[in-house]
Amino acid sequence: MSMRDVKLCLLGDSGVGKSSLVMRFVTDSFKPALESTIGASFMTKTVEVDGNTYKFQIWDTAGQEKYRALAPMYYRGAAAAIIAYDVTRESSFKSVKSWVQELRHQGHPNIVLAIAGNKCDLEDLREVRLKDAEDYAKQIDALFCETSALTAVNVADIFTKICKKLPSEDFSSSRVGSTVNLRKKRDVKKEKKCCGGSPS
Repeated sequence: MSMRDVKLCLLGDSGVGKSSLVMRFVTDSFKPALESTIGASFMTKTVEVDGNTYKFQIWDTAGQEKYRALAPMYYRGAAAAIIAYDVTRESSFKSVKSWVQELRHQGHPNIVLAIAGNKCDLEDLREVRLKDAEDYAKQIDALFCETSALTAVNVADIFTKICKKLPSEDFSSSRVGSTVNLRKKRDVKKEKKCCGGSPS
Protein backbone atom coordinates (compact mmCIF):
# COMPACT_ATOMS: atom_id res chain seq x y z
CA MET A 1 0.00 0.00 0.00
CA SER A 2 1.24 3.49 -0.84
CA MET A 3 2.12 5.74 2.05
CA ARG A 4 2.24 9.51 2.14
CA ASP A 5 4.63 11.20 4.56
CA VAL A 6 3.17 14.32 6.18
CA LYS A 7 5.45 16.61 8.16
CA LEU A 8 3.33 18.44 10.74
CA CYS A 9 4.41 21.10 13.22
CA LEU A 10 2.56 21.89 16.45
CA LEU A 11 2.83 25.52 17.56
CA GLY A 12 1.40 27.66 20.36
CA ASP A 13 2.11 29.17 23.75
CA SER A 14 3.63 27.20 26.59
CA GLY A 15 1.09 25.31 28.65
CA VAL A 16 -1.73 25.12 26.09
CA GLY A 17 -1.42 21.33 25.92
CA LYS A 18 0.48 20.74 22.69
CA SER A 19 2.42 17.74 24.02
CA SER A 20 -0.75 16.31 25.55
CA LEU A 21 -2.54 16.58 22.18
CA VAL A 22 0.28 14.71 20.46
CA MET A 23 0.37 12.03 23.16
CA ARG A 24 -3.39 11.56 22.95
CA PHE A 25 -3.24 11.24 19.16
CA VAL A 26 -0.20 8.95 19.00
CA THR A 27 -0.67 6.75 22.09
CA ASP A 28 -4.30 7.48 23.06
CA SER A 29 -3.17 8.32 26.58
CA PHE A 30 -3.07 11.35 28.87
CA LYS A 31 -0.63 12.36 31.60
CA PRO A 32 -1.81 15.22 33.83
CA ALA A 33 1.70 16.57 34.45
CA LEU A 34 4.00 16.60 31.44
CA GLU A 35 7.37 18.33 31.60
CA SER A 36 7.78 21.37 29.37
CA THR A 37 9.18 20.60 25.93
CA ILE A 38 12.75 21.75 25.37
CA GLY A 39 13.30 22.84 21.77
CA ALA A 40 11.03 20.26 20.16
CA SER A 41 10.04 16.61 20.43
CA PHE A 42 9.28 14.24 17.59
CA MET A 43 6.69 11.48 17.24
CA THR A 44 5.12 9.59 14.35
CA LYS A 45 1.79 7.96 13.71
CA THR A 46 0.32 6.28 10.64
CA VAL A 47 -3.39 6.59 9.90
CA GLU A 48 -5.71 5.55 7.10
CA VAL A 49 -8.22 8.06 5.74
CA ASP A 50 -10.55 7.37 2.81
CA GLY A 51 -8.48 4.36 1.79
CA ASN A 52 -5.20 6.30 1.74
CA THR A 53 -2.37 5.90 4.26
CA TYR A 54 -0.67 8.89 5.87
CA LYS A 55 2.40 8.81 8.08
CA PHE A 56 2.47 11.89 10.28
CA GLN A 57 5.91 13.13 11.31
CA ILE A 58 4.95 15.41 14.20
CA TRP A 59 7.26 18.11 15.53
CA ASP A 60 5.96 19.32 18.88
CA THR A 61 7.67 22.67 19.51
CA ALA A 62 8.41 24.36 22.82
CA GLY A 63 6.10 27.24 23.65
CA GLN A 64 8.48 29.31 25.78
CA GLU A 65 9.53 32.60 24.21
CA LYS A 66 13.23 31.73 24.52
CA TYR A 67 12.70 28.88 22.04
CA ARG A 68 10.63 30.91 19.57
CA ALA A 69 13.59 31.57 17.28
CA LEU A 70 14.03 27.80 16.81
CA ALA A 71 10.51 27.28 15.44
CA PRO A 72 11.41 27.84 11.74
CA MET A 73 13.78 24.86 11.95
CA TYR A 74 10.78 22.66 12.64
CA TYR A 75 8.03 24.13 10.46
CA ARG A 76 10.25 24.62 7.40
CA GLY A 77 8.96 22.26 4.74
CA ALA A 78 5.97 21.21 6.84
CA ALA A 79 2.84 20.20 4.92
CA ALA A 80 0.60 21.12 7.86
CA ALA A 81 0.64 22.98 11.15
CA ILE A 82 -1.64 22.87 14.17
CA ILE A 83 -1.64 26.08 16.19
CA ALA A 84 -3.01 25.36 19.63
CA TYR A 85 -4.41 27.69 22.27
CA ASP A 86 -6.03 27.18 25.67
CA VAL A 87 -9.74 28.09 25.73
CA THR A 88 -9.28 29.24 29.33
CA ARG A 89 -6.51 31.73 28.43
CA GLU A 90 -7.39 34.65 26.16
CA SER A 91 -3.70 35.56 25.81
CA SER A 92 -2.92 32.17 24.23
CA PHE A 93 -5.61 32.78 21.59
CA LYS A 94 -4.09 36.17 20.74
CA SER A 95 -0.77 34.43 20.17
CA VAL A 96 -2.39 32.26 17.48
CA LYS A 97 -2.57 35.30 15.21
CA SER A 98 1.15 35.97 15.43
CA TRP A 99 1.89 32.33 14.61
CA VAL A 100 -0.42 32.50 11.60
CA GLN A 101 1.34 35.63 10.33
CA GLU A 102 4.72 33.98 10.74
CA LEU A 103 3.65 30.84 8.89
CA ARG A 104 2.12 32.89 6.08
CA HIS A 105 5.44 34.67 5.59
CA GLN A 106 7.92 31.87 6.22
CA GLY A 107 6.06 28.57 5.93
CA HIS A 108 5.31 26.58 2.80
CA PRO A 109 2.82 28.42 0.55
CA ASN A 110 0.50 25.39 0.50
CA ILE A 111 0.74 24.62 4.21
CA VAL A 112 -2.53 23.39 5.70
CA LEU A 113 -3.34 25.40 8.82
CA ALA A 114 -5.46 24.06 11.66
CA ILE A 115 -6.36 25.82 14.90
CA ALA A 116 -7.04 23.76 18.01
CA GLY A 117 -8.80 25.32 20.99
CA ASN A 118 -7.60 22.87 23.62
CA LYS A 119 -8.95 22.16 27.12
CA CYS A 120 -12.59 22.53 26.03
CA ASP A 121 -13.46 20.23 28.94
CA LEU A 122 -12.85 23.24 31.24
CA GLU A 123 -16.02 25.03 30.17
CA ASP A 124 -16.47 26.81 33.52
CA LEU A 125 -13.10 28.52 33.09
CA ARG A 126 -13.57 29.51 29.45
CA GLU A 127 -12.19 32.89 28.32
CA VAL A 128 -12.26 32.40 24.54
CA ARG A 129 -15.70 32.23 22.93
CA LEU A 130 -16.22 29.40 20.46
CA LYS A 131 -17.73 31.74 17.89
CA ASP A 132 -14.77 34.13 18.02
CA ALA A 133 -12.36 31.32 17.27
CA GLU A 134 -14.60 29.87 14.56
CA ASP A 135 -14.93 33.27 12.89
CA TYR A 136 -11.18 33.83 12.95
CA ALA A 137 -10.46 30.39 11.49
CA LYS A 138 -13.00 31.02 8.74
CA GLN A 139 -11.43 34.40 8.02
CA ILE A 140 -7.98 32.90 7.43
CA ASP A 141 -9.31 29.72 5.79
CA ALA A 142 -7.98 27.42 8.50
CA LEU A 143 -9.44 24.22 9.89
CA PHE A 144 -10.78 24.58 13.40
CA CYS A 145 -11.66 22.29 16.29
CA GLU A 146 -12.07 22.68 19.99
CA THR A 147 -10.22 19.75 21.51
CA SER A 148 -9.57 18.09 24.83
CA ALA A 149 -6.46 16.00 25.27
CA LEU A 150 -7.97 14.87 28.59
CA THR A 151 -11.21 13.47 27.14
CA ALA A 152 -9.93 12.91 23.55
CA VAL A 153 -12.67 15.12 22.07
CA ASN A 154 -11.86 15.99 18.42
CA VAL A 155 -8.16 15.10 18.74
CA ALA A 156 -8.19 12.40 16.06
CA ASP A 157 -10.71 14.43 14.04
CA ILE A 158 -8.39 17.37 13.52
CA PHE A 159 -5.70 15.11 12.06
CA THR A 160 -8.27 13.41 9.82
CA LYS A 161 -9.45 16.77 8.51
CA ILE A 162 -5.85 17.76 7.79
CA CYS A 163 -5.44 14.62 5.68
CA LYS A 164 -8.54 15.52 3.70
CA LYS A 165 -7.38 19.09 3.08
CA LEU A 166 -3.88 18.26 1.89
CA PRO A 167 -3.30 18.99 -1.81
CA SER A 168 -4.37 15.94 -3.75
CA GLU A 169 -1.69 13.63 -5.04
CA ASP A 170 -1.81 10.45 -7.10
CA PHE A 171 -1.43 7.77 -4.46
CA SER A 172 -1.20 5.03 -7.08
CA SER A 173 2.11 6.46 -8.28
CA SER A 174 3.49 7.10 -4.78
CA ARG A 175 6.19 4.82 -3.49
CA VAL A 176 5.88 3.46 0.00
CA GLY A 177 7.32 5.98 2.41
CA SER A 178 7.86 8.59 -0.28
CA THR A 179 7.83 12.26 0.62
CA VAL A 180 5.21 14.40 -1.06
CA ASN A 181 6.39 17.38 -3.06
CA LEU A 182 3.74 19.99 -2.38
CA ARG A 183 5.24 22.37 -4.92
CA LYS A 184 3.59 20.38 -7.70
CA LYS A 185 0.15 21.71 -6.97
CA ARG A 186 -0.84 25.18 -5.87
CA ASP A 187 -4.58 25.19 -6.49
CA VAL A 188 -5.85 23.84 -3.22
CA LYS A 189 -9.57 23.42 -2.72
CA LYS A 190 -10.45 25.52 0.30
CA GLU A 191 -12.34 24.10 3.24
CA LYS A 192 -13.72 26.50 5.79
CA LYS A 193 -13.64 24.70 9.13
CA CYS A 194 -13.64 21.32 10.73
CA CYS A 195 -15.32 19.23 13.37
CA GLY A 196 -17.95 21.73 14.49
CA GLY A 197 -15.87 22.28 17.59
CA SER A 198 -18.74 22.10 20.04
CA PRO A 199 -17.40 21.40 23.55
CA SER A 200 -18.42 18.12 25.09
